[in-house]
Amino acid sequence: MENIVVDTDNMRLDAYISKKNENISRTNIQRLIENGNILVNGEERKISYKVQIGDNISINIPDPKETKIKAEEIPLDIIYEDNDIIVVNKPKGMVVHPASGNLEGTLVNAIMSICKDSLSGIGGEIRPGIVHRLDKDTSGLLIVAKNDLAHINMSNQIKNRQVKKIYIALVRGNINEEEATINMPIGRSTKDRKKMAVRKDGKEAITHFKVLKRYSNYTLLQLKIDTGRTHQIRVHLSEIGHPVVGDIVYSNGKNEFGVQGQMLHAKSLDFKHPITNKQMHLEAELPDYFKEVLNKLDNRK
Repeated sequence: MENIVVDTDNMRLDAYISKKNENISRTNIQRLIENGNILVNGEERKISYKVQIGDNISINIPDPKETKIKAEEIPLDIIYEDNDIIVVNKPKGMVVHPASGNLEGTLVNAIMSICKDSLSGIGGEIRPGIVHRLDKDTSGLLIVAKNDLAHINMSNQIKNRQVKKIYIALVRGNINEEEATINMPIGRSTKDRKKMAVRKDGKEAITHFKVLKRYSNYTLLQLKIDTGRTHQIRVHLSEIGHPVVGDIVYSNGKNEFGVQGQMLHAKSLDFKHPITNKQMHLEAELPDYFKEVLNKLDNRK
């Protein structure tokens, strides 16, 4: 149990605790508040509660409980691994985290088999430290933290935009600019709650792109994101009229190559190792199906 006596007025509860305790990520602070594990003057409060000078905040981090998720021996392309992190090249078609109706065959199931007992306990649940995610049909690099310290550090690096993420995408149509920045806020779609959309009241979303190669009806792009909004690249590219080839959510998905799901690959990551502080640069080759499509386009007359 940790106790904090507030010395500032009118800060959000989660923001104040995050400022005072860097060993707990903002997301996990919010989860603790929602679960009643953080009290203000002995009472439960909402995340948005504005603290007052003299408030007494008590933080109770529950003991980790065993997860019901099963470990599965699923082959993974591990790009880097040490005692603190694993970086995998996630294949297209693999879901990152189990959810209702999809409890097996995910990246987490595979990671649990590799990590054994070395799993993050953040949030009161023993589980691999998934600090960022990729959509089911987006392939490429993804960082998994093996312990709480690594998880917290990597979460903070991502929050502070210190992790450089480079993606490769094949989009429909020919983009006029050689390079440009898309700065459009993204929020939940009001028409379909399963989709995201560009909205004036959405959260800031910034995507930079550079043309790598032009084809008659397609453009190969390199993309860098400053923010990590859900479906960000796919939403932005669809909004400017150049959806990712194969994307069935933000376009009709129809394509001449028979590709199912978006042709989007997380190619490289630059970050500081969460424990050693060593600068890391990791890359993952394009998947074979992606190379085959580009080869077909290269061989057209």
